[in-house]
Amino acid sequence: MNFFALLRSSSASTARTCSRRILSEAGPSRPLVQLARQQRKFNTSTVTDYQTSQCASHPRWVNKPQLPPAVETTEAGEGHDPQVVRLDSPEDGQSPPDSSAPPSSSSGSSGDGSDGSSSDSPPPPPPPPPDPPAPTQTSISKQSIPEVYPQVLALPIARRPLFPGFYKAVVVRNPAVVAAIKEMMRRGQPYLGAFLLKDEHADSDVITDINSVHEVGVFAQITSVFAANTGPTAKDGDAEEGLTAVLYPHRRIKITELVKSGGAPATAMVEPTEEPQPEAPEQQPTPPTTPEPVEKELQSSDKPEVISSPALLQTEFLHSYDISVVRVDNLATQPYNKDDQYIRAFMSEIVSVFKDIAQLNPLFRDQITNFSINQVASNVFDEPDKLADFAAAVSTGDVQELQDVLESLNVEDRLRKALLVLKKELINAQLQSKLSRDVDSKIAKRQREYYLMEQLKGIKKELGMESDGKDKMIEKFKERAASLKMPEPVKKVFDEELNKLQHLEPAASEANVTRNYLEWLTQIPWGQHSPENYSIAHAQNVLDEDHYGLKDVKDRILEFIAVGKLRGTVEGKIICLVGPPGVGKTSIGKSIARALDRQFFRFSVGGLTDVAEIKGHRRTYVGALPGKIIQALKRVGTENPLVLIDEVDKIGRGHNGDPSSALLEMLDPEQNTAFLDHYMDVPVDLSRVLFVCTANVLDTIPAPLLDRMEVLEVSGYVSEEKSCIAQKYLGPQAKEASGLKNADVELDPTAVDMLIKYYCRESGVRNLKKHIDKIYRKAALKLVQDLGESVLPEPVAAAQDEKTEDAQKTVEKQDAPSNEPAAKETSVPKQESKEGERKVTTVEREPLQVPETVHVRITPDNLKDYVGPPVYYKDRMYVKAPPAGVSTGLGYLGNGSGAVMPIEATAMPGKGGLTLTGKLGEVIRESAQIALSWVKSHAFELGITKTEDEQILNDRDIHVHMPEGSIGKEGPSAGTALLTAFVSLLTKTRVNPDIAMTGEITLVGQVLPVGGLKEKILAAHRAGIKTIIAPEANRPDIEENVPESVKTGIRFVYVEDVREVLREVFRDQPIAERWKDTLQ
Repeated sequence: MNFFALLRSSSASTARTCSRRILSEAGPSRPLVQLARQQRKFNTSTVTDYQTSQCASHPRWVNKPQLPPAVETTEAGEGHDPQVVRLDSPEDGQSPPDSSAPPSSSSGSSGDGSDGSSSDSPPPPPPPPPDPPAPTQTSISKQSIPEVYPQVLALPIARRPLFPGFYKAVVVRNPAVVAAIKEMMRRGQPYLGAFLLKDEHADSDVITDINSVHEVGVFAQITSVFAANTGPTAKDGDAEEGLTAVLYPHRRIKITELVKSGGAPATAMVEPTEEPQPEAPEQQPTPPTTPEPVEKELQSSDKPEVISSPALLQTEFLHSYDISVVRVDNLATQPYNKDDQYIRAFMSEIVSVFKDIAQLNPLFRDQITNFSINQVASNVFDEPDKLADFAAAVSTGDVQELQDVLESLNVEDRLRKALLVLKKELINAQLQSKLSRDVDSKIAKRQREYYLMEQLKGIKKELGMESDGKDKMIEKFKERAASLKMPEPVKKVFDEELNKLQHLEPAASEANVTRNYLEWLTQIPWGQHSPENYSIAHAQNVLDEDHYGLKDVKDRILEFIAVGKLRGTVEGKIICLVGPPGVGKTSIGKSIARALDRQFFRFSVGGLTDVAEIKGHRRTYVGALPGKIIQALKRVGTENPLVLIDEVDKIGRGHNGDPSSALLEMLDPEQNTAFLDHYMDVPVDLSRVLFVCTANVLDTIPAPLLDRMEVLEVSGYVSEEKSCIAQKYLGPQAKEASGLKNADVELDPTAVDMLIKYYCRESGVRNLKKHIDKIYRKAALKLVQDLGESVLPEPVAAAQDEKTEDAQKTVEKQDAPSNEPAAKETSVPKQESKEGERKVTTVEREPLQVPETVHVRITPDNLKDYVGPPVYYKDRMYVKAPPAGVSTGLGYLGNGSGAVMPIEATAMPGKGGLTLTGKLGEVIRESAQIALSWVKSHAFELGITKTEDEQILNDRDIHVHMPEGSIGKEGPSAGTALLTAFVSLLTKTRVNPDIAMTGEITLVGQVLPVGGLKEKILAAHRAGIKTIIAPEANRPDIEENVPESVKTGIRFVYVEDVREVLREVFRDQPIAERWKDTLQ
């Protein structure tokens, strides 16, 4: 009994219909049968009947003349029988043309191209070759596939190999190969060898190297061909001539020699849509009627060269084409016992896998049915080799695995490899089926929910319980607009857009744009503002509670409140807070909003390059949104919020415009009463908004924008201020954040001072906050490690776990609403195993109660255990008197802190050059040139030369270096210190290291004011400097802004000329006595 009968679900005619459908679906654009019929139009005059042509091509008939090329039937003559011109592929499971039954007398004139043979019952096995018939025989002979075909045209195949007995269509683009195939068809020798390319990316129709293809391939017959346009050529743009050939492999062959190699760069690829067809049995031909004497001589000779010579002549014409010709040997399947238990086991497993795949893949089931119908043997177990080939042919496995099946001559090994490929096919089919079921279930669920929701809407509408969605939306917009005090222009635009929405279909794209616009239009707080608090005392308390110091900023806010209290209303102001990082500029904005009882909104413009972020997008763009200020009004819900624009000095500029220019309209009190956003396209009043901007420097802020802002400088904190901030604000916050609020953990004030002096010298407190947080985190870790895990309240934790399980059960029991299908899927994760189970809880764990017996103190002695070694080891390089040529300057670092910076100068033999090192900027280099030029011009007055005309430094070079070369230094404030270093070097007089100086000099010796005095004096105070020489113009700044605690112990000397600087620096030196008369 044939096992495929279990898979058949219809009659043999139905199976043939399925086969036709498979063939029609498999073709690149037309069924194989139609392609074969189309070939008649392409090649009707190129070939005679296969039977006669094969006889003519056989070694026995090599000298027999060929039939005329364009004849359908020929008269009997010269030993020829009447023949019929045929070149159609078999239909409905028929054998290929070489094995078809003899046509009936009417088949030569049949219009549909069918040969009239029946495929319901397979033909008998081929008989042994008979003796040549008598010359007088006139019966029609059957075509036979030549058993010996030593040289064939070699066609490289890409993607997957071909298997005996299963059709495949290939596309040939090489003109030489196309011409050779046409000539083969004309001569009635439609045979070639198909070999799989080793390189899957190879692109050739010819074999240039025998190692480029696998040596094992198939001997295939071309059953039908038709022309195909494969693309434009490079020369004239016409369609390149190509050929699509349908191949029917007959047996396995092996390349033994590359007789002729080609070189045209084209490719022959197996069309992936072609479905394999089962092999039909071969028929043994009836020999021709009149054998030639040469035939008898060839038969009687046992010498190989005598037999092969005529065989080679049938492919001799191929050598005239630029194609590949190879010498091949036939490969026969090794003998096997079909009753072997391993073979039968493998076949049974393959049959089982076939059944499983057929249940999952309908197309696969049709292929199996078609193969079952065309089986020659009554039982599939009688032909295990064909079963293995069929399994590999219908699988989409790895190319190398399929080639291994083709190369296997041992039946058991071939079955094993085919089973492996088929198993992978089953896994893919199962996965595909699972994915299909999952998608279908989700789609069905959504369609069901949509259908029910639509029914529910219809029922509610009929009962009057719910109005139409559009009417409800319009009613919502009207209610919102009624609660707002829209200006007349805005009201007019609102009415127009609402009227437009009423006449638009909900599905229209314009309706969605209009709806979004009305959403924004009705969510802006037109005429709504929050009540303000004008209490001076309240504002003072809030500001002092949040920040320490910052007297200028607090006074300005109190002035703002006082004016608003007298006028009964306040206007929007634009305040710009400028200062180093970490001084609290952003937090000041929050405190101001809390002091005024205003809503707070912050957005940063650092790196912003798109104007649309400020003024919005046009509504014509998809996904358009208003600008940041309109979004702020919607978020806060009032017309008078405090908007903090952070990092205004870092705003960018790109191809989308200049955002700083867009800020001009928004921050100008004269223009922001009617601010026009691109999206809203209606005037918005921003005059009641209080804008606070923050910046680190003023140099990068555009001048027109800076002119519209009121600048308040927020200077850095001194050590005393940092210490107060750490103890009052930063310490308690870090202690609570670390879970030590109720624990006896104390940070000693002396440890804070040491932290500020040796770890955190920045002008801000951000780095100080990081270090204090680190100290309390370390203390928490040590506390838990010392106490041990035994103090953890386990009973409480167990109770919480029980609550967690109860909560999970409750969530699992709850059913999700029909309109929220994903709720149940995401509430509780799927519990696949107990080990990987995840628990979800909403119960917070109780904090650990630290025992009262625990006491932790952080002092200067153990501070290193918490924050590591100090970052700054000493405040200045020279404590004792340095050598001549060294002076002490004061600098302002990029992080907002000051520093004591020594300047070293030395002379050496040379040509009067000046060398500057220490990562110095252009301005400081110019200050050094100015200082040296002044010294040279006043060398006689300084006592460096004996006469006024004497030149100096013509044979000497001066090298100036500023230590800490990794830190960039820039600015003019080192002018006085550089001049002092030059005078000290050339007069060989030492400078007191307790004297520091700052100030810019000119070429005539004037001393100009500089900035950053507070930070510089703080650094000098920390370094123990006793005298500071500063410009006279900086006296008010120092006396007003520098705290007295910092100025304590420091003597300030204010100068206007460099001569005053020199007299003060060298006043205790003998040279100063000579300067009284000369240095005026």
